[in-house]
Amino acid sequence: MGRQRRVLITGAGGQVGRELVRVFGDGWHVTGCDHAALNVADRERVLQAVGSVEPEVVVHAAAWTDVDGCELDPDRAYRVNALGTRHVAEASRLVGARVCYLSTDYVFDGTSSQPYHEWDAPSPISHYGRSKRGGEAELDSDDTVVRTSWVCGREGRNFVKTVLGRAAAGQPLRVVDDQHGCPTFADDLAAMVHRLVSARLRGTYHVTNQGPTTWYRFACDIVAAAGLDASSLVTPVATGELDPPRPAPRPRNSVLDNAALRLGGIPLLPDHHEPLERLVRELA
Repeated sequence: MGRQRRVLITGAGGQVGRELVRVFGDGWHVTGCDHAALNVADRERVLQAVGSVEPEVVVHAAAWTDVDGCELDPDRAYRVNALGTRHVAEASRLVGARVCYLSTDYVFDGTSSQPYHEWDAPSPISHYGRSKRGGEAELDSDDTVVRTSWVCGREGRNFVKTVLGRAAAGQPLRVVDDQHGCPTFADDLAAMVHRLVSARLRGTYHVTNQGPTTWYRFACDIVAAAGLDASSLVTPVATGELDPPRPAPRPRNSVLDNAALRLGGIPLLPDHHEPLERLVRELA
């Protein structure tokens, strides 16, 4: 028998990272590193961690994803998201490992009237988006970039959990209805990352659940899935009406066309309503 394939996962304590550890646990030798075990901004620790494991693949899910926090502290954003990815890429090259990097819809400015495909030119408008785009630029042509959007799941804090908690308490929600995107569920995303990595597919892939929506419509669907009355709990507002306004600008259109998957004949993730129903049942 050949040696079991080895994968190191950064950000293993996050909502996507935990799902990645689960899905790669079937057939791979997994080393999962959360922030406490591996701060990717620390070059020496990254070199040591990757060098000691000598993985075939590093799935780089670690990131600072607080969009408004990144806007208020851009140095930290670039230190973690861009420079941290440089460290991961350098360490991976030294041991001959490929990198699969999780990126974001925020690399686009949101001004297009059409979904963004993988060959559209990035033009981020926030420090979060710019720092994640900076991370993309650190990778080699043999690596893989997975851009995703509006991630939620059973682990960690996310939009679905926030809406369910507020709705269950009878608290009204004012949710923007002029930002468009595709919700993505962490377990579905992890399964696709596993598929891309196992097949050694390189390049950029957009990976989301299907079905564009707005945050307002998504909130209504969440409340309805919990058996509650969305019309009495959720009110649509425009982004410009938020009080106080958010520090970081958001792309108005961040719908990602999963063109590379679609054109490559790889089945797309299901419509987001399907995993939403599943997640609400689990959380209930």
